[in-house]
Amino acid sequence: MKFTAFERNVQGTGASRRLRDAGKTPGIVYGAGKAPVVIELDHNALYHAMRKEAFHSSILEMELGGTVEKVLLRDYQKHPYKQLVLHVDFQRVDATTRIHKKVPVHFVGEAEAPAVKLDKCLINHVTTELEIECLAEQLPEFLTLDLSKAVKGQVFGVDDLGLAAHIKVITHGRKAPTLATVVEPVEEVIAAPVAAAEPAKGKKKK
Repeated sequence: MKFTAFERNVQGTGASRRLRDAGKTPGIVYGAGKAPVVIELDHNALYHAMRKEAFHSSILEMELGGTVEKVLLRDYQKHPYKQLVLHVDFQRVDATTRIHKKVPVHFVGEAEAPAVKLDKCLINHVTTELEIECLAEQLPEFLTLDLSKAVKGQVFGVDDLGLAAHIKVITHGRKAPTLATVVEPVEEVIAAPVAAAEPAKGKKKK
């Protein structure tokens, strides 16, 4: 994805507030051995771009001052209740940049799985994103888990992704996460209706 940014000459809280009032979002770009540059972006264009999954998990092309650089979205701040992006951080990357990045997991083939078609099971998506380490230029936009051969009782883990050798899943010392589980259908038990108790016979009034 490609977007346009403009160098920002004025900094400070007041300047940032004026930018936002003018429909702009302040930001910064850093990395790749170059000095950080404060930037501004059109807010509406940025807001709609950030609604796309790829903007968060893939290499972006940022045009700044007539030059196109490859960057990653590293951080952003949103207003607590308004549809407003307050600030964005981008990191420059090149062929030698090794990165850690969270990428989404896409689940495919679920409807064709024997567990679903034959056994009427449900497949529970347990982990929907993973943090990985790789060279920036090798960053996948998403990871794909094929569920088309899932059978009753199966548990899917990181090994089932079939990742390329250059991609490493980061677990921070914890056990590799479960990605999906096949859950058997719960039989619905219909209870027999309870007969209404007859009212107790009272004494006849005199």
